[in-house]
Amino acid sequence: MRYYQLCEGGSPRLAVETAGSLYDLTAATSQLQTFEDLLRASAITNQSVDAVADRLLEEATVLSETALEESPPTAPVSSGEVWAAGVTYRISEEARKAESSMPDMYLDVYENDRPEVFFKATPKRTVGPNEGVGIRADSEWDVPEPELGVVLYEGEIVGYTVGNDMSSRSIEGQNPLYLPQAKVYDRCCSIGPCVRSADSIDDPHDLEMWMTISRGNDVLYDESTNTNKMVRSVEELVDCYVTHNAVPDVSVLLTGTSLVPDEEFTLREGDEIEIGLEEIGTLSNTVVEV
Repeated sequence: MRYYQLCEGGSPRLAVETAGSLYDLTAATSQLQTFEDLLRASAITNQSVDAVADRLLEEATVLSETALEESPPTAPVSSGEVWAAGVTYRISEEARKAESSMPDMYLDVYENDRPEVFFKATPKRTVGPNEGVGIRADSEWDVPEPELGVVLYEGEIVGYTVGNDMSSRSIEGQNPLYLPQAKVYDRCCSIGPCVRSADSIDDPHDLEMWMTISRGNDVLYDESTNTNKMVRSVEELVDCYVTHNAVPDVSVLLTGTSLVPDEEFTLREGDEIEIGLEEIGTLSNTVVEV
């Protein structure tokens, strides 16, 4: 099942897509307005999120096929934090080495037992589908990073989403200690368009991923890959994130990227970014300067 966060008249509504139909779960019970509400109901009843949603389908309103176009979804998870993992794909390790004045350290991360896991964004720094993602005005080299996002509730995997870990390669390349400034800023992250329940994903380590970047009528980047190229497992990254860490009830962990534009490329204001993940969906954002 896919879960979308809608907003109607300023009020949040939770929708679920299953068997080719879209249902308004909030119409079935006003106590379910967000995906977080569904997670709490799942915990209280000791049932999966899909089982809770399935029981409400008969009372839920069936939405039109154009509902997601007429009322575009917002970020599917609005509470907690977003964290990210780095250097989980070979191409990411190569890209970090190319930008850095201290390249050897990235090879150490790629081959080390301990993964790189770092804080990425708060809800106020995170945007949803069709919103503007940011590039810093003081950065000269900026790229999107398409990633599989793991949605966690009380440290347990409950679903997956699409994530964009925006990055200033020029700032990070000056010195690895500048990583927070290169990664954490206004509109530095986008997630969406939905949460796909973990029970409905056969294998998160075998999903096609693609990204296109357009400027006006020109497509500047169009490549694809697969999450099976990730050197770390989802479970390994989650374990590193939650162990010895006070994690919020609901959080998202981005798992790294294996799609990196050429070194000559940098984002500009107005560029359009589309990131797709098999079985989950496509996340679209426009670039703005912050």
